[in-house]
Amino acid sequence: MGRVLVIGGGAAGLMAAIAAAEKGASVALWEGGGEPGKKILATGNGKCNFTNLRLSPQQFRTQCPALLEPLLATFSPEDAVSFFRELGVAPSARNGYVYPRSEQAASIRDALVWRAKELAVQMECGRKVESLHRTEKGFLAQAGTCRMQAEAVVLAAGGKAAPATGSDGSGYRLAQSLGHSLVPVTPALVQLTAKGFPFRKVAGVRTQARIRLLAKGCVLSEDTGELQLTDYGISGIPVFQVSRFASQALEAGGHPEAQLDFFPEEEAEMLRDAWRQRQQSHPAWRSGDFLNGLLPRKLAEALLSQAGISLEDTWGQIPEKKLERLLALCKQLTVEITGTKGFGSAQACAGGIPLTEVDASLESHLAPGLFLAGELLDVDGICGGYNLHWAWTSGRLAGQGAARYVRPKKIIIT
Repeated sequence: MGRVLVIGGGAAGLMAAIAAAEKGASVALWEGGGEPGKKILATGNGKCNFTNLRLSPQQFRTQCPALLEPLLATFSPEDAVSFFRELGVAPSARNGYVYPRSEQAASIRDALVWRAKELAVQMECGRKVESLHRTEKGFLAQAGTCRMQAEAVVLAAGGKAAPATGSDGSGYRLAQSLGHSLVPVTPALVQLTAKGFPFRKVAGVRTQARIRLLAKGCVLSEDTGELQLTDYGISGIPVFQVSRFASQALEAGGHPEAQLDFFPEEEAEMLRDAWRQRQQSHPAWRSGDFLNGLLPRKLAEALLSQAGISLEDTWGQIPEKKLERLLALCKQLTVEITGTKGFGSAQACAGGIPLTEVDASLESHLAPGLFLAGELLDVDGICGGYNLHWAWTSGRLAGQGAARYVRPKKIIIT
């Protein structure tokens, strides 16, 4: 059987090497950094949320959802749990989120590396592939002065997110050199910079809120959860969930806005009635305490100030017009999104090689014998273990496909 070269030793690359070797292929893995699986160590705040039992295609974003769904169906969350359990990693599930029982991301990384070594995968670090060419025998990869000939290649070199872990976008260049196109790559699962509110005064505040992202009056995405206010703008899980749409709108030259609802659980009318009752019950109390018990103090005072309400007035002195202004700010504070914190802070990328350019085994339509996996492809998931699950699924498909590709062809005598 011919050789399979896996380029990239991250989550998708390690899974691809294991899958190909389990099918009997001779596998070499070249990782550009100093160690395999470095990015895995940072996932889930170091605890590695490696899959989610509530997974569905709706938690993923791509230009080709109809092509993605059958790919995801090949490897379920239960399959991922079983796979790692076989490698000695006991799972711990909380609200669908699955972690190693050790709550250490190193458990996942080490299990993959050990399994690859057990299968005699030739793993070399510090081998950053600079060029990849088609030859009569397959492909020729070059990393510095090192060259390797392989009959099939799995390209799993990662995207651009978290470049400190080795993701520099070089995989896109290698794929493009073999004829592939590229959906523009932008940061995803990333913090957003904003203006239109005194963010420096509320930096450090965490509160439940709904964020609705708009462009040209149309809602692009929305999510609810713990919002973090920072000196530069907004962060937190709900911001991460909508950030890829903000990135794409900014990339296209748009001016997206975020509407923040600090009382997502209450309708405006109910909130208005409660506030009027509060005014009537305690008209002599200080206005600076009007939102006490409802919002963090720094945020409450900033909203009162924006509404033109003096913190020294009494509740009874707040006029109806200013109370309505405060209600609008609390339920629909609109800020302009000016940018993202970039790839350096992003947990994933939006965009990549279109799914239309690969088949069901993730083999390239443009370069037979080339298989693509992981973040290189135009697939990204929301927070919750979905991006790692895509890495396992795509790596497994690509590795198995590469092994089939290099399998000795049967000679039929007629």
